[in-house]
Formats: sequence, structure tokens, C-alpha cells
Amino acid sequence: MLKELTRVKTKLFDVTIFQTPEFRQTKGYRQVYRLSMEGADHEECLYSVFATFNVPDLIPKDFSGRFIATGDILFIDEGRRGQFYYQLQPGGWKIINRIQIR
Repeated sequence: MLKELTRVKTKLFDVTIFQTPEFRQTKGYRQVYRLSMEGADHEECLYSVFATFNVPDLIPKDFSGRFIATGDILFIDEGRRGQFYYQLQPGGWKIINRIQIR
């Protein structure tokens, strides 16, 4: 019963992955994949996407990009609650402004 009372609610996030055509480029981001990911918050969602797209057996068959690497951007759309852009940097995922996607 205690477990039911303290259960963390999960939400369904609309996630879009943006990558450049070549690794280490800073311009020319293109949408390579869009999916729905379940998680308690953005941090958990980012971790799940990173884990899914960096294990060859877990990558979806219709994914046309490369492994998630430094510089790649994830866009999380929560509808009325806002739109959030995260870029993978050497220190982890950092929130960025939309203007940086070109």
C-alpha cells in the first residue's frame, strides 16, 4: 500500500532528435527522429533517450541518424507547458535557446 501512495507519476514526452550531417559540426542541424518517451521528468527522459540510441540492439529500425554524441540536440515538446531544447555537452545535458538550432 505504501508503494502505491508514493508512486511517481510518469508523463509521455514528445521528443525530437536533431543532429548535424557530420559529427562535430556546429551548424546545419536536421531532424533525424521523433518519438514519444515516458518518464517522470525531463532528466529521466533525456537519460532514456541517450541509453536507447547508444545501444545498437535498442535503436529502432527506422532510425536514420548516428549514435547520440556531444553536440546533438533533443527537443521536448510539452504542448501548453512549453518547449525545451537540450544539447549534449561534455558536462551533460544543458538547456539551450531555440535560436541555436540552425
